[in-house]
Amino acid sequence: MSRIIEVRLPKFPGCWSTCGNCARDEVSVDDVLALPGDSVERDDTLIVLETGKVALDIPAPHSGKVVELFVAAGDKLAEYQLILTLEVNY
Repeated sequence: MSRIIEVRLPKFPGCWSTCGNCARDEVSVDDVLALPGDSVERDDTLIVLETGKVALDIPAPHSGKVVELFVAAGDKLAEYQLILTLEVNY
């Protein structure tokens, strides 16, 4: 049996509001590594974010197949924004 799950950008680290060194600029998509139709394994990098100071890999929470992509390189992102949908088997 399979189901579709949403993969969202996680909450930004708490230290960003106290220190601010990592996230002085907006968070944007630097690279998209998983496209619709691609199979991914748990912890494979889906997208790479750029904060102006730090590059962050966003991993797949489960193994599955990418159904739909909602971001592109250069897009500015917010906490919990939808990145893609993933078909997973249980």
